[in-house]
Amino acid sequence: MSKYRIAIVNSSSFGKIFPEHIARLEAIGEVEQFTVDGEIGGKELAETLHGYNIVIASVTPFFTQEFFDHKDELILITRHGIGFNNVDVEAAKRHDTVVTIIPALVERDAVAENNVTNLMALLRRTVEAHERVKADHWEDRAQFVGRTLFNKTVGVIGVGNTGSCVVEILRNGFRCNVLAYDPYKSELHIQSFGAKKVELDELLTSSDIICLCANLTEDNYHMISADEIAKMKDHVYISNSARGALIDEASLVNGLTSGKIAGFATDVLEEEPGRADHPYLAFENVIMTPHTSAYTMECLEEMGKKCVRDVEDISQGKLPERAVQPYSKHLPQEIGSK
Repeated sequence: MSKYRIAIVNSSSFGKIFPEHIARLEAIGEVEQFTVDGEIGGKELAETLHGYNIVIASVTPFFTQEFFDHKDELILITRHGIGFNNVDVEAAKRHDTVVTIIPALVERDAVAENNVTNLMALLRRTVEAHERVKADHWEDRAQFVGRTLFNKTVGVIGVGNTGSCVVEILRNGFRCNVLAYDPYKSELHIQSFGAKKVELDELLTSSDIICLCANLTEDNYHMISADEIAKMKDHVYISNSARGALIDEASLVNGLTSGKIAGFATDVLEEEPGRADHPYLAFENVIMTPHTSAYTMECLEEMGKKCVRDVEDISQGKLPERAVQPYSKHLPQEIGSK
């Protein structure tokens, strides 16, 4: 019997579209799919995954200190994504669990493309118009006069992997005047993609459209709240392909209700999955997609391959690529202590 037992947790895509990824894992050990509540407690999660020493993890659940305190046999968590804010990496280190992520470039084009795709659908009222045609109301087309993206002033918050690609699309594809806020990036870095580096207040007050592309940190949790929305232009459009918790949802709903926000497109929520009774969905000028920005055939194939390679590497005593927590007694000392 293999010493490796592999749990795929809360992933709606891994192994479903590319079954060969499952086959490669089964050559290493037992493989099982798990779906758990995104807010499951750490101890309960550890009990659910009892006996599994490798985890392929989605954006939920949260692998907390409590989880690791009850899960000492875990060798690897490989994230089926580029973020790791749902993993306590310090707790993982104390319990000798390697944590790895997908290289950011794998998702860059797909996520940036979806931010702009959802924005365009919002501006041009594409979904509303499509639904009226399906209902045999072609003649209602004058009700769906939209707005153009060309030559608008667009603020991009976060100019890292995805945000820099969004800047390029907006600047080079739509001739937008792009303002960018990112306290961690230099003026030269931001200019190299075609944007102007500004402070957050200037971006909020000057932008016709705002695209959120920032990583979620303790410092930017709910960075778009009532005060920030009040500073925005009247009838601003917002598109979020990053993390739902960058926005205070109650404040966003108030902005939609008052008309301050002309439309909102989002691929993410603070608490996922979203349901039909989510407050955003009460508005016709909202487009919500179910965290599918990375869901292209090209992107999912490469993401799956990376997770499989991580498991293969660990089974061979190698440190996988893009290990955000590389310390482990389960690896040869010269590797696991780098």
